Order: sequence, then structure tokens, then C-alpha cells
Amino acid sequence: MTVQAKLHELQRRNALAEEAGGAARRERQHREGKLSARERVELLLDEGTFEETDRFVTHRCTDFGMEAQKVPGDGFITGHGRIHGRVVFVFAQDFTVFGGSLSETNAAKIIKLMDMAMRVGAPILGLNDSGGARIQEGVVSLAGYADIFLRNTLASGVVPQISAIMGPCAGGAVYSPAITDFTLMVDKTSYMFVTGPDVIKTVTHEEVTKEQLGGATTHNETSGVAHLMAHDDAECLAMMRELLTFLPSNNLEDPPRKPTQDPVDRADSELDTLVPEAANQPYDIKDVVHHIVDDGYFFEIHEHYARNIVVGFARMNGRSVGIVANQPAFLAGVLDINASVKAARFVRFCDAFNIPLITLEDVPGFLPGTQQEHGGIIRHGAKLLYAYAEATVPKLTVITRKAYGGAYCVMSSKHIRTDLNLAWPTAEIAVMGPEGAVNIVYKRELDQVAQQAQAVWPSGRPFTEEDKMKILAEARTEKVEEFRERFANPYVAAERGYVDAVIRPSETRRHLIRALEMLDTKRDKNPPKKHGNIPL
Repeated sequence: MTVQAKLHELQRRNALAEEAGGAARRERQHREGKLSARERVELLLDEGTFEETDRFVTHRCTDFGMEAQKVPGDGFITGHGRIHGRVVFVFAQDFTVFGGSLSETNAAKIIKLMDMAMRVGAPILGLNDSGGARIQEGVVSLAGYADIFLRNTLASGVVPQISAIMGPCAGGAVYSPAITDFTLMVDKTSYMFVTGPDVIKTVTHEEVTKEQLGGATTHNETSGVAHLMAHDDAECLAMMRELLTFLPSNNLEDPPRKPTQDPVDRADSELDTLVPEAANQPYDIKDVVHHIVDDGYFFEIHEHYARNIVVGFARMNGRSVGIVANQPAFLAGVLDINASVKAARFVRFCDAFNIPLITLEDVPGFLPGTQQEHGGIIRHGAKLLYAYAEATVPKLTVITRKAYGGAYCVMSSKHIRTDLNLAWPTAEIAVMGPEGAVNIVYKRELDQVAQQAQAVWPSGRPFTEEDKMKILAEARTEKVEEFRERFANPYVAAERGYVDAVIRPSETRRHLIRALEMLDTKRDKNPPKKHGNIPL
């Protein structure tokens, strides 16, 4: 074969790889509101940077007439490129080729890609649109999934792993995204479930749609499996690009910095009056976040799940930081099972990738009730405690209002190696809220008040239960205020060094940025061990 003929053969094979499942199937993708696999890769990466690998790999299956159905690439696109100039590794499942199903050979393509990403120290991005394991190949396709799961686990905490669900994802295919750090879903076109609606109907006789069972809304609001939801493929890919701007390429690097014109010492007077006078009145903790971070920009994670706690990324003087904040506007910011797990996973991610943590605390405690206790709130709450205690990155806490009971300890208190603990003058730090504490601490005095009132009660009319309750209510109100003044304030904790400073709310940004600069060279580590035993 001449050189010209060889070049022609290369051109022919490249054309076959580009054609993939054909124009008709690509058009069907478009009609369903989905981009093709190659369009997704090109849109995700910086223009002209994609370098494809294993383009000519084909399956080895000879059963069920598969020998005659070979497509270069075998339904998976793999390679590397750049996002904002930084190297990333990406794979995309092509639904137009065998429904994007996983074969032995395209599993090997992903494994090779992931191994290279770990050697290079670059993020792994997966664009999932697959019907699952290739049935015609039997157990070898399942083995391919297991090999991928192993790489996901080994890469965890080494390089960021981000999964985008851009079509169906069922059975064993869901466990690779579940291990990765962040999962994005596209509304109305993506689904995740271990067993589909048909199997559920057969086994449990339960009628459920794909959307109800495993749609983007379900996994963003109810299960918490997904972290972000996009309206279409383009928005999903833009979210992935934006998320990466806050993350380092690997666990040995610091996060990238972004220049900002927002002054370090910017004071915001609105913060001085943001917390309501009444302790039981809600306010939106996101307003605090927007007031203190660079340019008011906050990239929220898990926005629709466990809304009583807020997590996400922001920047302080150009530096990437992780924000964890109780949300008084939802369930009074109480910690429950879902909030504890949501925050714990985020804290551990930030710690793994050298991202400082800022905690904004306004927590009345853990949610009481049999449902929470039977669901294991003790174990799940301990996950958040463990995550904070284990973290060695710079940790800063600002108590804006309530910090009661065990939740005070859990939310990055001074006692679990937090570097700087600040409090606003509105902070209330106590074993429990004044209303509950008074019933215990002043119970005897309140009983005496009632007895004394009855003893001096005019003989003209009887001392009723209503009279007693009114007198007790007035006395209790006085004692609540007395307790709040004596104990539920930041100065008691400050006197013991549990709070490093009580600051004006308007000066919060300056204090946090200066602390982050001071902690820039922080070096801390945990005792030598294989790994801890987090209460899973």
C-alpha cells in the first residue's frame, strides 16, 4: 500500500469514527433536546484543545451478530483537553452507538484515561449517556464497570472527579457517578436509578415514571444524589467549567486564584442590621455570604437538597474558599440527618483539595423527634463532627446568632482545631436556648413565684390556674432575658478563648481575609494511620 493509500485509509477510518451511529440517530438526539457526544466534548473544552485517544478501538464480541456491527471508538469518546487553560481528561458516552452501552473494550479506554489522569494529576470528567452494561457481552462488561469503580475509588481525593448525567444512567452504571465528587443532571433528559420503573412494577407493583423515580428534580431535591441541575446540555457543561475554576487540578496543588477589584477592607453596613432583633425571626444566610465574598458571587452546591444548610464555593480576595452555613430561613437552620451528611461530604472534599473552609453558624441544635432518632441522627450528625475535626485546611468560623448545644461543638468550634472563631455581638452561645434553659435552671424559683403569688392573692376572688399561668409567663419572660444577658452572649465564650474576637458584622470580610492570609502557610496533619473509621 502506498503512502497516499495509507493516508486515504486513515481519512476513511477517521470519517467512520466521526460518523459514529449516523446522522439519523444524531438528529434523534437533537430532537430530544440532547447534544451529540462530540458536540458535548467540543462545548466543554477550550476551543481546539481536544486530543482524542483510542479512536479506533472496537468491541471483541462475536455473539448475537455483533461481529458485523463494529464502529470505531465503540460508542465512547475519550481524550484530554483544556478548560480555562488547564489540562483535564474527559470521556463521553455516545448514545447513538449501541445506546452508549459499556463494553469490555470501551471500559478499557476509560481505565486507561483515568490511570493517565492520576499520573498527570488532572481532573476526570465523565459525560454519561448510556443504557448500561452491554448485554451481548455478559460478565465482561460487568467486569469493566468494576474496574472503573476501582479507579474512581483510588482517584478519590487525588484528582477532582465530576460526572454529568446527560441521558439515562441505570443499574451498575450509577455507582461510578456516585463515587465521584460532584454529579450534575439535566432536567427532563437525564435519569439515574438502580432499577427502572418496569422492574419496580414487576417486583413491588408500584407505578412510577422515570422522572419521578430518578429524574434531575428527584435527585437534586429528594435523594441528594445529584449536586447541580441544568436546564439543558449547554448549561450543564457551562456549570462544569465554572465549578472547575474553584478547584485545584489535584491534591498537591492549591486552588487557582482569580484577580478581583473588590477591596479587602470593604465594610458593609447592611450586615450590622441583618440579624433581626427577635431571636426567633428568620433571615437568609445567603445574604451574609453575598455581602462578604468577592463581588457577591457564590457558586452554591446542593442548592435544592437539605436547604437548612448551605454549602458552596466563593472567593475571598481572589482565593477559593468553601462556605458552610446554617440557613435560619429554612427549619431555623437546625441540623438534621440530610443536612449533616450534605455538609460533611462537602467539608471532606474541601479538605482533600486544600480549599479553606469558612463556616457561618446560626444553629439552634439538632432536629428532635422519633423519625430523626430512629433514622440515626446520632451517627449522621457525627459524620459532620468527624469531617470538621479531621480537616487540616484553614478553618474559620463566624457565629452570627445561635450556637446551642452539641451543634455548637459540631459546627467547627474552637475545640475541634478551628483556627479562628469570630462572633457577632448578636451571637448566643449556650448549652441550650434561653427559653428551654429557664425551665430547668429556674424551675424552683418559678415554682416559688407561683406559690408566693397565691399566698398574697386577694381573698376577694379565687386564685385560678389562668392566674397562675399568667404570673409564671411574666416571671419566665424576665428569667429568659436574665439568662440571655448572663449566659447566651458571645462574651462568656470570649472570656475563655473559645471565641477569638467579637467583631462588628460590617467588618467580617476584612477579618476573614486577613486570617486567610495569615493561614496561607498553615501546616497541620493527623496522626499516622491507614485511614480513620468515619461513622458511615
